[in-house]
Amino acid sequence: MPSDLYIGLMTGTSVDGIDAVLVDVGSDHFSLVATHSHALPEALSKDILTLCQPGESELDAAGKVSRQLGRIYAEACGELLAKTNTEAHLVTAIGCHGQTVRHRPGPDGFSVQLGCPDTLACATGIPVVSNFRNKDMVLGGQGAPLVPPFHLRLFGAAGERRAVVNIGGMANASLLDGDTLVGGFDTGPGNVLMDLWTQLHRGDNYDANGAWAASGKINKPLLKRLLRDPYFQQPPPKSTGRERFNRQWLTQHLKEDLPAENLQATLAELTARSIADSLTAFQPQRILVCGGGAHNTYLLGRLKDCCDVPVESTELAGLHPDWVEAAAFAWLAWARWEEKPGNAPVVTGAAREAILGQVTLP
Repeated sequence: MPSDLYIGLMTGTSVDGIDAVLVDVGSDHFSLVATHSHALPEALSKDILTLCQPGESELDAAGKVSRQLGRIYAEACGELLAKTNTEAHLVTAIGCHGQTVRHRPGPDGFSVQLGCPDTLACATGIPVVSNFRNKDMVLGGQGAPLVPPFHLRLFGAAGERRAVVNIGGMANASLLDGDTLVGGFDTGPGNVLMDLWTQLHRGDNYDANGAWAASGKINKPLLKRLLRDPYFQQPPPKSTGRERFNRQWLTQHLKEDLPAENLQATLAELTARSIADSLTAFQPQRILVCGGGAHNTYLLGRLKDCCDVPVESTELAGLHPDWVEAAAFAWLAWARWEEKPGNAPVVTGAAREAILGQVTLP
């Protein structure tokens, strides 16, 4: 009889480490068994960030990084399983999202995630499900976000309109009307610009609790310029990434010198406002937040002020915010193994539902 144990692996646009989860999942149950956070070597993180922008010798660099990631994903799986003394043969499959280095929705759209599934499968002895996004794109969809069906499974509540907002490097929202998924999209930058500015001016990886942003003053003229970006007015389905919202994008909007903390406050407000504005038509009664942004108390306060509804961590609804995305890809691996559709055309705009992911055997 097949096991109900699956591993989910996620490295997001923040490129700050690997989130690994072991879950027990079936058509009528889902529970978190174990979690593990695995650091990425600094040199590898830098190589990944370099590959996120066009450059020379990309194919050679991407091939090397992909193999490295496969080995490090295997290390993360080994340490995850060791926490519960779970033997690898008891795990049905690993859902490995991989590290996105290019996401180009549109005609002939494609999405590239690095992390060699052959390396991972051979090192762990466990089948790997990967390449979740491209079939949806072939069917005319955005290939993102893919987590809304999982959000519905865990967080849908009869009689309440909920928005589940994942604030990672980018931010995305799932719109849940009771037990129905009615939409979802990338709202724009999440932590990516705030992290960038913090790294440039403070030498820290991120603004802990949003304390630095809280010390500054929002520059309204700059905020207005940033919010004029056409992406924010573009109707769903839509998705985005570092290809658009990056250092170059920010620099081209800076017309005057500002105190660094004021720019940080403005970037936090950009994230809060772009999320809030994207939810106006849906009018959620409650917002559940997951991802690294769930720990930014200043940002959550600004989001609450902008939306005037309760803003809470997904932990209050049953799953800690740090593990939601990795758990989603464990669930997507389960869906692939059970030959169930993984995408939601109402979110991505794909022509039809489809079974997502490719299976790599050890």
